[in-house]
Amino acid sequence: MKKIGYVICFCTFMSLAGSGSSYGQEQDSGYNPNSVYPVHESYQMFKKTLWRRMDMKEKQNMPFYSRNGELSTIIIDAVKTGLLIPYTNDSVTTRMSKADFLNELKPPEEGGELTEEEKAMGFGAEAEDDPFADAFGGEEEEVDVVVEYPGREFSIAEIKEDMFFDRNRSRMYYDIQALTLYLPSDPNDPSRTLESPLASFRYKDLVEVFRSMPKEAVWYNVRNSAEHRNFAEAFELRLFSANLIKFANPEDERIMEIYDKSRRDGILASQKLEHDMVEFENELWEF
Repeated sequence: MKKIGYVICFCTFMSLAGSGSSYGQEQDSGYNPNSVYPVHESYQMFKKTLWRRMDMKEKQNMPFYSRNGELSTIIIDAVKTGLLIPYTNDSVTTRMSKADFLNELKPPEEGGELTEEEKAMGFGAEAEDDPFADAFGGEEEEVDVVVEYPGREFSIAEIKEDMFFDRNRSRMYYDIQALTLYLPSDPNDPSRTLESPLASFRYKDLVEVFRSMPKEAVWYNVRNSAEHRNFAEAFELRLFSANLIKFANPEDERIMEIYDKSRRDGILASQKLEHDMVEFENELWEF
């Protein structure tokens, strides 16, 4: 009886010790905590991390870019209302504060201080120096105007995903891990000569937000209004078009940097890698 009691106490102790850290269990369990449908790493016979660039102004991606229902607008509004957590990069380990996120939405200040000539012309004069101030009711109250880029301006999304072959189901899977919003470059704006990232988001969190907003997060079906889809479903069905721009490599270089002879060479290399991945998947069935 004493031995049985010792065994029960030992089992109870081990169960309590094992439940002490859910994060540790999640990390050591062999499952990816950022996956929507996690597959144990022992079942992944082949794996490669990929990055893709999604331009929502492309024809195939326009359903993600419907007026007032843009993917970027939905995401930005979700952060503002506290439904979504932004991260500093696509490793989605370091959170970005809401204040920093809102600051990233603001365009850079333009102009700077007035020149002496502009001051002589009367620009920047205080209300008390205005001879017409009294005639129109005296001093005006200062109103803080928040200037920020509208959500529609962020039309570029960078998708980070894991491609792996599941030996248990004998098929290839594309497991989206993170999505980063970008503000496109503008040749007419000196402050926007390069694409600039806004923030990154865990795809798993995005799916929860999309599913909680069935009337807002809508993939617009142009051909049949009765067959609109939720953004979460549209991504799962891979109804988007996104060019391959990077694959995991020791130098963390993009395809355009590896094949840097010309932009054309980079595009051709990206297309060839896409074809190679399809061919590799087909050849796996021959083993």
